[in-house]
Amino acid sequence: MQISIRRGAFVAALSFAAVLAGACSSDTAESADRQADSVIVHEQWVKAADSGMTSAFAEFRNSADTEVRVVAASSPAAGWSELHEIAPGDSGAPVMRPKAGGFVIPAGGIYTLAAGGDHLMLMDLLAPLTPGAETEITLEFEDRSTKTFTAQVRDFAGAQENYQPGGGDHAGAPAAPSAPAHGG
Repeated sequence: MQISIRRGAFVAALSFAAVLAGACSSDTAESADRQADSVIVHEQWVKAADSGMTSAFAEFRNSADTEVRVVAASSPAAGWSELHEIAPGDSGAPVMRPKAGGFVIPAGGIYTLAAGGDHLMLMDLLAPLTPGAETEITLEFEDRSTKTFTAQVRDFAGAQENYQPGGGDHAGAPAAPSAPAHGG
């Protein structure tokens, strides 16, 4: 009788260990599939600004064998943020506008945010961003995973594009300024 109780406790302990091991490997598999985990951020910086809006730039490297998509960004330095592109405006002059569909980082590739090109807009700054300071930026990916990085604030004259609201799915976003130069 005592042997069967011990054997039953042993079987129960093995079953519990198997369930626990399965749960751990499942968590590891899920985290390995998160888009944010495959992206490394390099050369990140933000253009200095006293108020209003500014731009953030970086290089994103994707180590995964599938593409990943950045769909949103946020920063505690700004009231709200948008993913932007530079495109020809109605008059042919370059304008910046929200990037429909987000930024696609190719499998095993690099996606660069640069002045005069795609960038992150930090809108409605909550305090001045002065050269030498740092601010956090959080990216949200298509699978809802996130990656937060710190970017240094730098002096930069910028490309002086005009802002053209619209062009993306930004329902619920506050009204944007009509056409300021921003230095993206």
